Amino acid sequence: MAKRGGFPGGMPGNMGNLMKQAQKMQKQMEEATKELETKEITATAGGGAVEVTVSGKKEILKVKLSEEVVDPDDIEMLEDLIVAAVNEGLRQIEEYSAQSMSKITGGLGGLGGGFPF
Repeated sequence: MAKRGGFPGGMPGNMGNLMKQAQKMQKQMEEATKELETKEITATAGGGAVEVTVSGKKEILKVKLSEEVVDPDDIEMLEDLIVAAVNEGLRQIEEYSAQSMSKITGGLGGLGGGFPF
């Protein structure tokens, strides 16, 4: 007589393993998120004339300007350099975050992708 119901090939055991792996991954992601919040990235623009420090929380922590970049007759250039430095800092934080999470997830790339079933 054939078995009815359940999963052939011992699926419940595999499901338990999968749950353990998911819990481990969740813990690692929480730790990586905490670490990311303490991370600081410094980006520059204008050959270092403008320096911006951004936190892992995507907050601007510090802006440093070289004296030679502060020209009252060219405020627009200074504004553009600040925007460029901030955007570069945010881009680097995003990249760092993506790399950290990719190490944990193994590059799953979305819901369900990469699972062995």
